[in-house]
Amino acid sequence: MFSICIISNSPCIFRCYDKKINETPEKRMRISAEIEIPESEITESFIRSGGPGGQNINKVSSAVQLRFNLGKSTVLPDHVKSRIMQHHHNWITKDGELIIEAGQFRTQRQNRESARRKLRMIVVSHLKPKKKRIKTKPSHSARQSRLDSKKKHSQKKSLRRDTFPE
Repeated sequence: MFSICIISNSPCIFRCYDKKINETPEKRMRISAEIEIPESEITESFIRSGGPGGQNINKVSSAVQLRFNLGKSTVLPDHVKSRIMQHHHNWITKDGELIIEAGQFRTQRQNRESARRKLRMIVVSHLKPKKKRIKTKPSHSARQSRLDSKKKHSQKKSLRRDTFPE
């Protein structure tokens, strides 16, 4: 870092600006207004995808395997991490890495966007806690109509029976 000083035409006026060389801001993947995941926490590798595709499928690695380490993430709150670990435990390794694979498209770019979209959807869906279900009882009229329908059904069945005189 160095300072650039500009001397204007009038005496004794200096303007100094601090300028940083070769420092670009780190790219981030926006999840919500308050959460952005830095690119350094996401690793992507390209693998061969399965399924139909002709001879091209054996030559090109177009599927994406995105890895996001939940345990070492500095951005996500702990309650979001724990919800993701509970819900997506099949996609998480012993080291705490969330693995997302996308290989439905023919191009790497589309598969990469698809994997990132999946990651974004997973995190967004676990930001808010699920509402607990409140148990409700059926109303008196609902119970009565259920019992009436059972009686009608029972009568219908009893009329179908053959009764033999003894």
